[in-house]
Amino acid sequence: MKQVVQNYKSGELAVLDVPVPGCKPGGVLVRTAYSLISTGTELMKVSEAGMSMLGKARSRPDQVAKVMQSVAANGLPATYRKVMGKLDSYTPLGYSLCGVVEQVGAGIDDVKVGDVVACAGNEHALHAELNWVPRNLYVPVPDGLAPRHAAFGTVGSIAMQGVRQGEPQLGEVALVIGLGLIGQLVVQLLTASGVRVVGADPDPARCELAARLGAVACGDPGSAAVEAAVAELTDGHGVDQVYLAAGGGSNQPVELAASLARDRGRVVDIGKCRLDLPWNAYYEKELDVRFSRSYGPGRYDPEYELEGRDYPIGYVRWTERRNLACFLDLLARGRVDVEPLVSHVAEFDHAVETYQRLKDGDLKAVAVLFRYPEPTGEEQAQRSAQAPAVAVPSVRRGDRSPAPARSAASPVRLAFVGAGNYATSMLLPHLAQRDGVTLSTVVTTTALSAANAQRKFGFAQATTDLDAVLEDPSVDAVFVVTRHSSHAELTRRALLAGKAVFVEKPLALTEEELAGVLAAVEESGNDRLQVGFNRRFAPLLREARTRLGVRSGPANLRYLVNAGRLQHGSWYLRQGTEGTRFAGEGGHFVDTASWLLEADPVSVYAVATSGNEDLQVVLRYPDGSTATLSYVTTGAPGFPKETLDLVADGKVLKLDDFVRASVHGPKRWVSSRLPKARDKGQSAQLAAFIKAVRTGGPMPVPLESLVATTAATLAVQTSLAAGAPVALAGPR
Repeated sequence: MKQVVQNYKSGELAVLDVPVPGCKPGGVLVRTAYSLISTGTELMKVSEAGMSMLGKARSRPDQVAKVMQSVAANGLPATYRKVMGKLDSYTPLGYSLCGVVEQVGAGIDDVKVGDVVACAGNEHALHAELNWVPRNLYVPVPDGLAPRHAAFGTVGSIAMQGVRQGEPQLGEVALVIGLGLIGQLVVQLLTASGVRVVGADPDPARCELAARLGAVACGDPGSAAVEAAVAELTDGHGVDQVYLAAGGGSNQPVELAASLARDRGRVVDIGKCRLDLPWNAYYEKELDVRFSRSYGPGRYDPEYELEGRDYPIGYVRWTERRNLACFLDLLARGRVDVEPLVSHVAEFDHAVETYQRLKDGDLKAVAVLFRYPEPTGEEQAQRSAQAPAVAVPSVRRGDRSPAPARSAASPVRLAFVGAGNYATSMLLPHLAQRDGVTLSTVVTTTALSAANAQRKFGFAQATTDLDAVLEDPSVDAVFVVTRHSSHAELTRRALLAGKAVFVEKPLALTEEELAGVLAAVEESGNDRLQVGFNRRFAPLLREARTRLGVRSGPANLRYLVNAGRLQHGSWYLRQGTEGTRFAGEGGHFVDTASWLLEADPVSVYAVATSGNEDLQVVLRYPDGSTATLSYVTTGAPGFPKETLDLVADGKVLKLDDFVRASVHGPKRWVSSRLPKARDKGQSAQLAAFIKAVRTGGPMPVPLESLVATTAATLAVQTSLAAGAPVALAGPR
């Protein structure tokens, strides 16, 4: 299928061929009929992409701050790779469309194949021929409403949420500053609510359009006409509400709002304009400044948007989905008219040219639509044959032998399932240029991430069809680098298919999932498994352990992990589906401790602060050694992420965040203070895995150790619940 994309580093726009997205549970696959260009938000993104790196940094100081935090935590080289990898990737455009349901995922019963729906979301309602859209981001289109008009649903919801924040009442007077796409819709919604509207915009054509659509008066914000109209309509008191629907770097909109609002009036920010509030003016009138958050309640809440959890109507009357449905109803009943806003309809194949014309100013437009071609009969037949009806189709089961060792001259063929930030910044850069490795296929559920990985790392194929990869006899090994909740099932399926498997941590989130993986090993006879516990391969830590020498007595290990707080909306926070944060990444630190102590733990005891944000985990080992893991989220961001001390036999091993290490004893050893990079062992681990696959030799870490580490990590939650130590059974 085709999709409009942009490279944020170079500014390049393209219509790219990408795989069809999979139809996951909890959503529908929609074939787009029309999608709407947001001439404000999208053109701002397009313009930013054309800036220099310095210009990009100035326009997004919030992102610069995140980069600096990453440098402090992960070092400059790793951060540079991550940032440049993200910049030099294709990003999607679009967030408002109308289309036809082509497949229905498991758990969806409110629409069926063939229904016309309006869709929202900058990750789901993209300028693409096909989109997977979760339950709360689509609504059925009322009978009789034209698809080209229903494509306005998202921007209509944005305007509607802004109006709701202003709480208009019958007979009031409002000022709308900025008469672009959102401003024109705000004018109509206010008029439909019984409010008299004055519009302000420097473009005479937009003022004329707003007047035709219901505004009582319109004019240039710098002219006396707007002030005079407000004075006449309000008897000199000022407007009840001001809606800021303008963009740009001028502070004129907020100053005009203060000048023309009545005492204790309401000012609602909908657009993205400069907000240097003149303190005296806002203070003296005690103006109520409010912000409108996009489409409405539910926005930026992954449980609402991605997991389909609705808010009770008795507590939250208007959500994203209800706003979307309400706006479509107004369109269907003729209370709002979007046809006069349509300045241009472009064929989807001409998307790049259309964006360029808008950017250059050759095309003056309030709203522009892309019209998509109807699928041919052959395309429909191909999709029916390739795309499963559910997200995770079953696979054949039976006894399978591990893949045979390959000759030294034969390349190891790898498939990647998942191509997120970690895969593209920490794994694939080490594999793409490695001799004796062929990147065969990348599999993702979202089409664009697969296309990005294929372009950047040279995969031979990109697809959303996992079954085809598992059944491909030429694929030697499968990398599972997806979200945590899918690791165990994907690993189980790949083992049953006879593939060697590299799965990022965690291997499993529950004891049942771990048992399922082991059952697959037993059933298939295939134990070719490696979990991404890379720290035991870090060159600095390995050298420090060698310098420490062989222990003769028990050891005491302290490991401080300054994990830091997660950003709001991070999928790590979805404990209902993705497990706890420690279950997801704690295996790293358990494995490192066990490798240093050369044994698997026999008991786990965990305590936590209020809310389980900070954990203290004590691991006990057969020879009496102990390891105390302090996993904290409330530390200073500038402090090193990982520090470790191991005390034994009158010696101390000290590791400072994989930057420097030392061993204190009869002889003192201190590593170089200027390492080339913070190396946490990813490259060495991958080299060991590839060698094992090629030669048929043992995996880099014994399966018994992987199981013991996973069981100990899961036992942390059990210990927290019981308030007591948890004994661990011996390795199976």
